[in-house]
Amino acid sequence: MTPGGDGPRLRALVADDERLMREQLKSRLAAVWPQLEVVAEARDGAEAVDQADAQRPDVVFLDIRMPGLTGIEAAGEIVALPGWSGEIVFVTAYDEYAVAAFERGALDYLLKPVEAARLAQTAQRLQARLAARPPKVDEAALDELLAKIHRLQRGVEPPAAQLLRWIQCTSGATTRLIAVDDVLFFRSDEKYTRVQAKGQEGFIRTPIRELVPQLDAQQFWQIHRSTIVNLAAIAAVTRDDSGRQRVQVHGHPEVLEVSRSFAHLFRAS
Repeated sequence: MTPGGDGPRLRALVADDERLMREQLKSRLAAVWPQLEVVAEARDGAEAVDQADAQRPDVVFLDIRMPGLTGIEAAGEIVALPGWSGEIVFVTAYDEYAVAAFERGALDYLLKPVEAARLAQTAQRLQARLAARPPKVDEAALDELLAKIHRLQRGVEPPAAQLLRWIQCTSGATTRLIAVDDVLFFRSDEKYTRVQAKGQEGFIRTPIRELVPQLDAQQFWQIHRSTIVNLAAIAAVTRDDSGRQRVQVHGHPEVLEVSRSFAHLFRAS
C-alpha cells in the first residue's frame, strides 16, 4: 500500500547542498508518499534551520555533509526551536554517521542513493510517529498569548542605569563607540554580533540573547533568533506570498527576516 494515500496532508523540508540530490529525493517522495508536500528546500545547514523555523514542517530530510552548519549541527538547532514537534530523517552517503544521527533525535537514516523501497519504509514509520503526536496548538491562541506576554514584558523595564547607552565594538583594528540610539539593528552569526548603524558598523561578542535584556524594550524588538531591530529605524514591514514577513530599515539596504516566533509583533491588534 502507498503510504499516506488517505491521510492528512503533511509538510516537509528537504536540505541538501546538491540540487540534483534534492530533486531526486523530492521525486521519490512524491512516488512513495503523495500526501507529503515539500514546502521548502535548503542548500546548507543554516538555511535549513531558518526554513524549519519559518515553515514548521512535519518532517525535515537533512543531508549530513553540508557547508556551514552540518546536518548534525543543524538538527541540534532545529530540535531546540521553541515548540518544535516535527521529525528528522538524515540522508547521506556515509553510514559512519549513524550513531551521531540518532543522538540528535533522528527518526531514521537513509543512505544515498535512496532506494524507493527503503524510503517507503521510512514514510510508514514517519506516518505512525506523526499520527501519535499530540494535536497541534491553536496557533491563533498562541499568537494572542505571545502578544500579551510581549506587552507585559515591555511594561517591565530594568532600571535606566542598567540599559545600554553606548556600544563599544571593533571594526578591523579599530575600536568604535556607537550610541545605542543610532543603531539600526543587531545581527548575529556563529561568532559575532554585528552592530549596524547608519554609515558605520562594528562587531561585538555579546550574543543576541544577552543583548535583549540590556536594551530598552520600548525601542528595540527581537524579530528573529539572530536579529534585534530599532523600531525607530523601521521603514516598512512587508509580507511575501508564503506569508513570511520582512523588515526594511531606513538608511540601509539589508532586509531583515521576521521569524514565525515573532510574527505576532507586526500583526494588527
